[in-house]
Order: sequence, then structure tokens, then C-alpha cells
Amino acid sequence: MKYLSVIFLLLLPGLLVFSQDEFRKVDNEAFQTGEKLTFRFYYDAWLTGKVTAGIGVIEVKETDRTFNDRKAYLIEADGKSKGMFNWFYKVHDRFESFVDKEFIAPHYFIRRTREGGYTKDDEYTFDQYDHTVTTRSVKMNIPPYTQDFLSAIYYARTLNGDTLQIGDIIPISFFLDDSVYVSSIVFEGRDTIEVELGTFRCLRFRPGLITGEVFSDKYPMTLWISDDKNHLPVLAKSKIIVGNLKAELMDYKGLKNELNSLIEKKE
Repeated sequence: MKYLSVIFLLLLPGLLVFSQDEFRKVDNEAFQTGEKLTFRFYYDAWLTGKVTAGIGVIEVKETDRTFNDRKAYLIEADGKSKGMFNWFYKVHDRFESFVDKEFIAPHYFIRRTREGGYTKDDEYTFDQYDHTVTTRSVKMNIPPYTQDFLSAIYYARTLNGDTLQIGDIIPISFFLDDSVYVSSIVFEGRDTIEVELGTFRCLRFRPGLITGEVFSDKYPMTLWISDDKNHLPVLAKSKIIVGNLKAELMDYKGLKNELNSLIEKKE
């Protein structure tokens, strides 16, 4: 018995390094398998009014695939351009993220981008033990719990809005195009907003984005999230050089909680 104790003590550091208990456990009250959200993307300007550019669907699915024996959600997003936009800028983007059910960060991400004449296919393998990510072209170190942009949305939904104060800044690291970015999400308060689905009580945030030729402001987007346990993205508005790009929730199924932020639903 004495020898077994000595062996155990010698092995203990290694056991601790590889123990799954080292990972955070996120309290996810926001979403579940079976949730399906549909969004309308449209361009809004004084000259043209509202012009629908496309439809996007995001769905949380069950998967038998595991990563180091850890269970994951499969989050699938599919977006397509619509109507006249197909004539001059056809879009069909598809993304899949395998997100750990406990620490709500990705193990594996698949990207299939078709936007006009631009094509981009890639896979990201996240090693959350060694804090690395491997793509088709690079392998690099990343901060713990670095997200892909799809899993970042679902991690942000798990945050507790009841404890937020106006001006609070939430940093989220995410990986895109072989680079790590740190986005800051600023909480701005609570609003009541009206969309085609109805009238919602919402939390208002300003996520930081990568600036460039289209976005000149570090915080060009305003995002409204349902003020309930679901934390559904209800409306996002981004200022561009002329007008606004908007994404609006148009349908929902399989919610984990009652949507009690919906004050009045339109028929």
C-alpha cells in the first residue's frame, strides 16, 4: 500500500495536467439542442428603403462526435443571398462549429464561403489542452477558450445580463483567417424595440469589429439581445459608408426557455 501511495504521488502532477476538471464549466441557461433561429438580412438606406439581401438559419444539433471523450454541440449556420442580389453578388456561406457542452468553446470549425467570386474553405482544429489551433495553412498558439466567430455568439449568450452595469466591457478572443482577434463587447443598457416579429425588451450591446474599407468605426454595430434567459439575437445594425446593414430575427423554434421578453407578438 505504501508503494502504491508513492506511485500515485509521482503520477499526480501528470494526472492534474490532463484532468478534465481544469476546464471551466459555463452555466448555460440560454440554448439547447433543437433550437433553430432564422434571420433576414437587409440593406436599409433613404434612397432604396428596405431591400432584403438574404436569409440565414442557425441550428443547434446533437452529434455523436466527441473530442478527447468530451461531448459537443454541433452548431450549423447557413446563409444565402436572395432575389436580385443573386444577379450581381451571389452568396452561399455555410459554417459548422463543434462546441464543448461544458466550457462552451470550439473543438473543430468548418468554413465554406461563397461570396461573389470569392471562395474560402478551411477547417480549424482547436486543441483546448495545449491552447493551439491548426488550419490548412498554419498552426499557432492561442489564448485559452479562443472562439470561432460562430461559437462566440453562443458563448456570449450564456453571460448573465442581470449582473451587467452600463459601460461594462466583455472581452472575447476569436480566431479568423489565421489570426487571433480580441473583440470587446460594451453593454449600453436596456431598450424596448419593435421588429416584424413584435415588440421585445432587449439588452443593447456594441460589439467591436475589425475596421477596414467597409467599417471605419471600431464599434460600428449595435446588437439587441432578448432580455430573458434565452438571450436571442433580435436585431443587429451595422453602419456602412452608405446606409445600414441589418439582421433581424424572423422565426424561432426549440427555445430552452419561455420567450417572456416578447411583449407583443405581431400577427
